[in-house]
Amino acid sequence: MTSFASKQAQRNSRKPKSFINPSNTPAESVETYISSTSTEKSYTPAGLYSGLPSNLEPRRDEVKGRGIWSKQVFKRGSILLNHRPHVSVVSTPNLSTYCSFCVSTCKNNDVLKRCAKCKIIWYCSSKCQNDDWALHKYECSAINKWVSNSPDGSVPGEAVRSLGRLLWGRKVEGETSPWWREIQALQSHRSSLPPSAVESHTRLAHALVHYLSVASPVELSPYGIQSSGDLVDLISRFTTNTFTLTSPTLSPLGTCVSPLAALFNHSCLPNAVIVFPHTSNSNSRPSLQEPVLHVVALRNISPGEEVLTAYIDTTLPAPQRQQSLQATYNFTCACVLCSHTGIDAREAVWCPKVCGGLCPAPFGEEQIEPLPRCANCRATYTQSAAHDIEDQRRIGQEALDKATSLQFSDPPKALNLTSHMIPLLERHFPPSAHPHLALLRLHQSLLITALASSTDADLLDNTIRATARAVAGITAVLDEGHPVRGVGLAELGKLLAVDEPPPPPTSTTSPSNSSAQSDVFPPTGAARLRLAIDTLKRALKELMIGFGESTWGGEVGTELREEVVRLEKELSIWQRGVKNALQNIAPGKSNGNIMA
Repeated sequence: MTSFASKQAQRNSRKPKSFINPSNTPAESVETYISSTSTEKSYTPAGLYSGLPSNLEPRRDEVKGRGIWSKQVFKRGSILLNHRPHVSVVSTPNLSTYCSFCVSTCKNNDVLKRCAKCKIIWYCSSKCQNDDWALHKYECSAINKWVSNSPDGSVPGEAVRSLGRLLWGRKVEGETSPWWREIQALQSHRSSLPPSAVESHTRLAHALVHYLSVASPVELSPYGIQSSGDLVDLISRFTTNTFTLTSPTLSPLGTCVSPLAALFNHSCLPNAVIVFPHTSNSNSRPSLQEPVLHVVALRNISPGEEVLTAYIDTTLPAPQRQQSLQATYNFTCACVLCSHTGIDAREAVWCPKVCGGLCPAPFGEEQIEPLPRCANCRATYTQSAAHDIEDQRRIGQEALDKATSLQFSDPPKALNLTSHMIPLLERHFPPSAHPHLALLRLHQSLLITALASSTDADLLDNTIRATARAVAGITAVLDEGHPVRGVGLAELGKLLAVDEPPPPPTSTTSPSNSSAQSDVFPPTGAARLRLAIDTLKRALKELMIGFGESTWGGEVGTELREEVVRLEKELSIWQRGVKNALQNIAPGKSNGNIMA
């Protein structure tokens, strides 16, 4: 198909050039966002953001642009905002397992039913299919054409399908509707598009053109795209303001676009979080159709305080966070965490004297100055040892990248990589430090996948130990109540609750053996059940914050309550059984000889 750039070149009779990077685009500029300022002014565009609660106020800051400020006290665990995104799309691998309208899985032995025309999109009910038809009637035809023209019959990715739904939404809602005007009001970085983004924007633009079956730029006019600049704006608004659509356990399921959620500015140390608890227990706006995006307070928020969420993975160290923010959002973060000059557990190493303290991690390929010094005992690494640590970090990052790329295509090989690399990093890097934490979390995920098809006792215990180390790392760098902490604890508690295989027979039992067994992790028998219950209760407490108190911790919180009740009953039965057994063998009640 002839490219847009070629068509434009023919009309203008000049050498073709990419429509993604017009000649009048200014040179790259990078903004700096600071987490607090006193220069904000009230910002209330007429007719927009009607879904924003009255206790939140949009303001415009001279440095960061638009943002959201609190007008009242919010306690942690309070839901600040909940609404259904303008557009949500399930990722291609999840299309056959999640409803494309409500993003739920079928329960009670029901099965998803796919669209009879495109045979790609699936729904959990006829109601969801009917509710989605206003947009899917356009999407259905586009998917059919795409698949029939694809050499391997592949399905368009979620980015292309999301952009298609945005443009078809404009048709359905109307170009002057608040729905479309809120999309148009999203931040675009066309005027400061970094060179690194031009290629990806170009590929996405041509994929969208192909998806819409458009043969010339003129045919984009019905979608409100009158120029190459309009197309660049659309793609920039999408890439800059897209959120990950997640399951109740935070697994990525797809993408969504929410102009309301996009109003919140970023901090690497946020006071709020964006989640999809998937629950019908919310006391506010309970009639909303899933998926419902929630913005939940992680800490107490005061009147006049800006509400900040995190755009990226905040378990990463500052250099990786800044790189990610600049690549996608084109700004440098200067929040409290990024401005912190002390030791950050995300990029720390153990004390060389093994006193239990932490040192700032060494950076640099040549002379490392200053050398890492322990915060506790002030011991210092040598120049040679510091370079060795730097080499270990580099090798660990390479192993992480490789294992991540193999996670789904070759899980055994990925597991082999993480199994060999983690012990090498443990000597110098605490569980909270990168890339140790990232490898631990990937290793845990791979072990849980392997456990699904195995009943091996050693594999179960190894998975529990790996999960415990990952949780230890997460809790060291994320605030109490963060949903990642809560879900990690929930996973650990559920693993501990799995029926453990019977222990191997032992010839003798001595007091010393019993003492050694009590120090083993994970424990066995009643101690294991008690630890599972305690861990699940701790997870539930954190989920009541991260997923919202009024949602009762979301779907995961509901499951944990039921699991705790079941385990407490099981523990009670086990304890009564032991008590009865002891009574039966008490002196005078046994037919055998009992040695005192």
